[in-house]
Amino acid sequence: MSDEELTDIEKAAILMISLGEDDAAEVLKYLGPKQVQMIGEAMKELDNIAQSRVEGVVSDFMELVQDQTGIGINNDRYIRAMLNQALGEEKAKTLIDRILMTTNTSGLDTMRWMEPRQIAETIRYEHPQIQSVIIAYLEPDQAANVLSYFDDKVRLDIVMRVSSMDRVQPQALQELNEMLEGQSTSSAGQFRTMGGVKHTSDIMNLIESTIEAELMEGIKEVDEGLANQIQELMFVFDNLIDVDDRAIQVILREVASDVLILALKGADTALQEKIFRNMSKRAAELLRDDLEAKGPVRVSEVEDAQKEILSVARRLADDGEIMLGGGGEAMV
Repeated sequence: MSDEELTDIEKAAILMISLGEDDAAEVLKYLGPKQVQMIGEAMKELDNIAQSRVEGVVSDFMELVQDQTGIGINNDRYIRAMLNQALGEEKAKTLIDRILMTTNTSGLDTMRWMEPRQIAETIRYEHPQIQSVIIAYLEPDQAANVLSYFDDKVRLDIVMRVSSMDRVQPQALQELNEMLEGQSTSSAGQFRTMGGVKHTSDIMNLIESTIEAELMEGIKEVDEGLANQIQELMFVFDNLIDVDDRAIQVILREVASDVLILALKGADTALQEKIFRNMSKRAAELLRDDLEAKGPVRVSEVEDAQKEILSVARRLADDGEIMLGGGGEAMV
């Protein structure tokens, strides 16, 4: 593999390892949970990296920042135990300690670094409104995983509350923070925008397919208009047919071939051909052969693979690397 074939995440992982624990921790403390998890997972996969490649990555980084006075990075979230999952507890412990020594994570922010099952158990017996505020505060993919641990009735109630949510009073957020961390916290003196139909559609995009279908049916029974709004904002796998070729190529660089094969088993011919057109001739031929040779697979496996690709697409869109279209609205 040439240096040009390294993804940005792989380059970041090489850079973090090159910096050493102290300096890497100083950088990572400014990143959000998703970024840390991706970099950590990439660090775990690195093996026998040639010195020339390391030097090339560091050199590219220095060229990139030499004319800048600073790097603007979002520092409103802090590092938690996600690195344990990515690197293993023993390997990550020192790095995590160095990061957390200089942070002051609030109760709600701490939830972003917890495992979904742990969050679900933490809030299981709280008032539904508290549950809905926490779900609205989480990233959509994490919220989707947390909801999977609730039964149908509770899940529907939470989703309906998140959909109707608009803003949360600062005093309510402060009290929730205090409840979660067991001590007083500061709070911004203005309303916090949270939840809403768009956030709900993002969660629905990422939740397990059978749960999504049940939830949507339940929402339709309560409020058909709301269900239609959510569906209009949802970006599903078939919507990739409307994404421009450059964006498809960027997405494909981030997707493993086995995941792509599974996802395409459930795609129509037009979408399959679009994918083939955006690959090299040789890669497209290999993918066609693998797809034809692939035996019957469970629908749930296909749906999981498609959701994994959609998760990659939405991350790239959130990072501003691509633009997604479909579902009735352009998303960046």
